[in-house]
Amino acid sequence: MEMAKAEDFAGGDVTSAILPGGITCRGRFVAREPLVFCGGAFLAQIAADYDKAIQTKVSVAEGVRVEAETVLAEWFGPTRAILSAERVALNFLQRLSGVATATRKYVDAVADTSAEIYDTRKTTPGWRVLEKYAVRAGAARNHRMGLYDAVMVKDNHLAAMGADGLTGLAGKLDGLRDSLGPDGFIEVEVDTLEQLAGALKMDVDVILLDNMPPEQLDGAVAMRNKAGLEGRIELEASGGITLENVRAAAGTGVERIAIGALTHSAAAVDIAMEIETTV
Repeated sequence: MEMAKAEDFAGGDVTSAILPGGITCRGRFVAREPLVFCGGAFLAQIAADYDKAIQTKVSVAEGVRVEAETVLAEWFGPTRAILSAERVALNFLQRLSGVATATRKYVDAVADTSAEIYDTRKTTPGWRVLEKYAVRAGAARNHRMGLYDAVMVKDNHLAAMGADGLTGLAGKLDGLRDSLGPDGFIEVEVDTLEQLAGALKMDVDVILLDNMPPEQLDGAVAMRNKAGLEGRIELEASGGITLENVRAAAGTGVERIAIGALTHSAAAVDIAMEIETTV
């Protein structure tokens, strides 16, 4: 947030300098479209970075769905400071609420199935913690935070291993679990049911089923269950999943659906600031 202020405020707000120094106002953050709200928890901190005299009132809790024209939060205090901070605050609210809103659509689409929606590492540089926070506000779950908190062997790792590929992986996983924290896990990506058969013999927690259509996902779930590994190894569908086909993927019985679009393609929602009164 300090970086956001620095790139916007820099040497000062030369426009707001036209305003008398002593006036105060009430600025209302208003939803201009239906959305899932996220970011209100940061408004007091943003305000304090500009002027500690700004008072913050948040009217809508994180993750709550609201209709257009709902007042989400209010600032009251020095007019110059509120107008200087307006754009930075709106950037945070619009982006985070956009992620939460997009996420909730996917969560709603798989309601009453065994699948949960997960995010990915396809986040805006520097915004990962915030965007993953917004995913949780949208009622989905976070995948690994980075390269450090889980083992995830993807297709490029296997390609880099050369001819051995998946067959040479099992021994290399030994001992990695000890380096993980309590929430760490080991995941392996497969592209085919033949690869899945090999991965099911390994000490892994999750198997990622990459770009598999629903009929192939059905086969993967049946293969895992036949091996007696239901409840021991979770299956994660990923790749090519949209709002239009996510329920079909969820209906196959996979436990996890990872969707990069929650963060890399979520559109900002329309939130405005209205200056209500000036004293």
